Amino acid sequence: MNALAAIIAREIAANGPMRLDRYMALALGHPQHGYYPTRDPLGAGGDFTTAPEISQMFGELVGLWLAQAWMDAGAPADFVLAEAGPGRGSLMADILRATARVEGFAPQVWLIETSPALRAVQKARLGAVNWADDLAALPNLPLIFVANEFFDALPIRQFQRGADGWQEVLVGAGLKPSLGAAFADAGLDARFGTAPGTVGEVCAPAEGFAAALGARLRAYGGAGLAVDYGDWHGTGDTLQALRAHKAANPFEAPGQADLTAHVQFGPLAAAAGQAGAFTTQGRFLERLGITARAQALAKAGAADMAADVVAAHRRLTHPEEMGNLFKVLALGPGAQNLAGFDKNEHFSPAI
Repeated sequence: MNALAAIIAREIAANGPMRLDRYMALALGHPQHGYYPTRDPLGAGGDFTTAPEISQMFGELVGLWLAQAWMDAGAPADFVLAEAGPGRGSLMADILRATARVEGFAPQVWLIETSPALRAVQKARLGAVNWADDLAALPNLPLIFVANEFFDALPIRQFQRGADGWQEVLVGAGLKPSLGAAFADAGLDARFGTAPGTVGEVCAPAEGFAAALGARLRAYGGAGLAVDYGDWHGTGDTLQALRAHKAANPFEAPGQADLTAHVQFGPLAAAAGQAGAFTTQGRFLERLGITARAQALAKAGAADMAADVVAAHRRLTHPEEMGNLFKVLALGPGAQNLAGFDKNEHFSPAI
């Protein structure tokens, strides 16, 4: 049992079985032993790889989309460009390079990051930018916002439907999953149905963040873009752990593996209270011109680089790779008219 497992075990012994969101928060964010405060988790030497680490094409196209969103918002002279969960800073570096020649696009750059280890990596990569722990710390200015694989790491609660109602999934003695007492909940019934065996997941931190983002967009203008794996709505047990790029037991060695769950974009859009546009990552990138960009990069490079570009293009867009698993949600006034989306895929949350 590692040090964090012992801390969790003592809390369970003192207070009884622990909610899953509490367990995830400790495993991912404990200041001394948590996963994110203590390491750089990305790349071949880490536990997982994100789209910006796969190819510069992803960040370049996202950057140009953000620049277009800024222009559609009236091209304000003073504005904030913010990224939540910026990892190594690769996405922001590509965004800033791609937008460097966009006239007037001179944002205050803010990174929403709580990990000291990752802040150090970001500083080395990006230099003089600003950091915040949350949206509330950003300046009161128009906001152009992006998040890639941010919402999936926020702690979830998980519920299972039985014949007598819902039971919450808890972490008990020995860090073993268990079920709490049955209870009735009309909200869970409406959201997930009542079929016995159904598993529903709720991410209050994600919905709270989306609500704060929506409020800021209403107050100051701008647009938001979120890319993550998941769907508009969903059921099932999606909690997973990755360690050294392989699946691991989420309840074994907490703090040593990345814990994530699939994102439900519908509740995020509803919480934001903003007009939204929604599609798959593959369609989004293809509509923004990733194939033409890949062809240009392949033509300009050596033969081995061309093969890498082709492989990256496939990984980012192919339905059997990241293309369908990952989704893209745009939020803000006029989001449904922005590039990368089709009118038949638009979703407007009830406000």
